[in-house]
Amino acid sequence: MKDKVKQVIKKVVDAVTNVLGTMAMVEVKVGKPYLKKENSAHGDISGIIGFSSSNGKNKGSMSVTFTKQSALGVIGKMLGEEFTELNKDVIDAVGELTNMISGQARRGMDEIGMTFEAGIPSVVTGKNHSISHVSNAAILAIPFESQFGPIIVEICFA
Repeated sequence: MKDKVKQVIKKVVDAVTNVLGTMAMVEVKVGKPYLKKENSAHGDISGIIGFSSSNGKNKGSMSVTFTKQSALGVIGKMLGEEFTELNKDVIDAVGELTNMISGQARRGMDEIGMTFEAGIPSVVTGKNHSISHVSNAAILAIPFESQFGPIIVEICFA
């Protein structure tokens, strides 16, 4: 089980690094993954996406949480604009980044025998907003640091 968790972490880290590097020209440094116990987000805006196996037996969810500052910086670089508020364009782009990161992570997990199809991402904003993952099981949080501030990716499997 521990080996599978390490493999999942590697696939998620690769996806985040690749998507943010390619789409926004933003480099990130990964921090130490940890188990998260509470539902409150450590940021101001989160993209959340659910996924399930084709037989419906396995499901999971992933969230990508930004502080206001990190979201404005990353999305600004991605879209080539300067943003000062979490407006509709920033919110839509956070959803799209979540979709891209999830898609790449799921392709990577497919290589280790974990095949999932994703739903449509939703975006939640506000200080200390809650993230409802698909399960009460352990939530794996992977922190990243960018030039604009922190980004936290959470993944959970039922």
